[in-house]
Amino acid sequence: MKHQRGFTVIEIVVAIVFVGAAALLLLLQKGNLEAAERDESRKVAVNAMYYNLEEVFYEKNGFYPSKIDSKTLRAMDPALFTDPRGVKMGDEGANYRYEGLNCNNDSCKSYKLSSTMEKEAEYVKTSRNK
Repeated sequence: MKHQRGFTVIEIVVAIVFVGAAALLLLLQKGNLEAAERDESRKVAVNAMYYNLEEVFYEKNGFYPSKIDSKTLRAMDPALFTDPRGVKMGDEGANYRYEGLNCNNDSCKSYKLSSTMEKEAEYVKTSRNK
């Protein structure tokens, strides 16, 4: 009796389903990792803004600004004002938001700095001095 070598149709279908499921899982995981990476970039930028507001701007001026940008926080890399999706702070749809609180003209007593995250809750930093 002669045995034929090869795969049955069922074995081929099972292999295709397995490979397809593995590819789908890989793509989903890749998307999650990329979103987590963008969230981490947002945290780095917000922390840099916070540090510059507290340790540079406030130390020099004794107040917080009513708005921030690369001209206000000169000790910071200007590229950090642009979120990972390419939207600059202050533009519509930007992930980064700054709100000067208890302001008199351009001098504020406190602030709220925040960023919308993809995989986590909103990331918020508030002024040390109230």
